[in-house]
Amino acid sequence: MVITINIRFFGIFKRLSGKNQINLVLEETATVCEVISKLTETFSNEFKQVLVDSQLVDIRPNALILVGGKEISALQGLETDVKDGDEVVLIPMVHGG
Repeated sequence: MVITINIRFFGIFKRLSGKNQINLVLEETATVCEVISKLTETFSNEFKQVLVDSQLVDIRPNALILVGGKEISALQGLETDVKDGDEVVLIPMVHGG
């Protein structure tokens, strides 16, 4: 079953992807983790470096991720399923110190 999800980019993700949004076509229902993996294969290495924390090898510290308007930590985290027609939003996190 082929599904299409809409990915919206904000901040540096928008700049690095060169797009406001894309439609991502997948062969089947996937998890957020699988969607992120597909995006890091699709875009530049710099996109991956910004999205995936190289020390933790974890996407969560560098991005707020919404599925259907809900932050994934309120759902099943990286194991949240995305279904046909879902919208995934990537918003960069700003760290200071």
